[in-house]
Amino acid sequence: MTQMQSFKDKVALMLVLNQGERISQFEHHGKRYWLKQVEQLTGAMRFLKADSAKALIKETQVLKQLDAEGAPVPKVVANGEGYLVIEDAGRTVRDWLDNNDIAATEQQNILNDSSQALADLHQMQLAHGRPALRDISWRSGEVKFIDFEANQQKGPVVEQQIRDLLVYIHSLYRYLGADSERISKTITAYRQAGGEAIWQKSKDFLASWQWLYYCASPIKNVGGKDLKPVYWVLWHFRNN
Repeated sequence: MTQMQSFKDKVALMLVLNQGERISQFEHHGKRYWLKQVEQLTGAMRFLKADSAKALIKETQVLKQLDAEGAPVPKVVANGEGYLVIEDAGRTVRDWLDNNDIAATEQQNILNDSSQALADLHQMQLAHGRPALRDISWRSGEVKFIDFEANQQKGPVVEQQIRDLLVYIHSLYRYLGADSERISKTITAYRQAGGEAIWQKSKDFLASWQWLYYCASPIKNVGGKDLKPVYWVLWHFRNN
């Protein structure tokens, strides 16, 4: 049996063993892979959410296209009706931040690597769609962007890149809280890696929304995980 046939058989087995599972993982010849299947929607969610089969097809196409263009994305190693298999790209940045065994300096290096990779992606005239820390993987200095289902935005790429940066900064404050020093270093790394123009455009975009700064002030420390960062994103562009 060839190695390729062996891998195909492994994928077929995983599809049977993980039937109905949205995301699962498996190992083959010492390497880890992720199996992503069509989301099984029930009840009203079938009408409220976009066609999950089409979304998975779109994600597969986007990943293959980005890989062909040299973008930092995990390689698609298999796909078929209702499923997608990609190579493991390491822990997500969120997971690294949750690891108390990692020194603060190493965590900062990981954050800087992720922001530099986002700047590189933007320099390629590409956008991710939702680069939250849970959608960015890091391993031995190499960054990969995962979960491109959100990358179905319409409009100019610059507008998508502005959205990327705002989502990214929001995610930094969501997971790091009001840790302005670490976040400032992370965003500085993005700006110095070629992201200055998009950072400036993001600041201009938020200028007309700065009135929310005062409205959001009362919830900066007591709001929910998604609400509190709104204040701090406005604060960041107001003070830099």
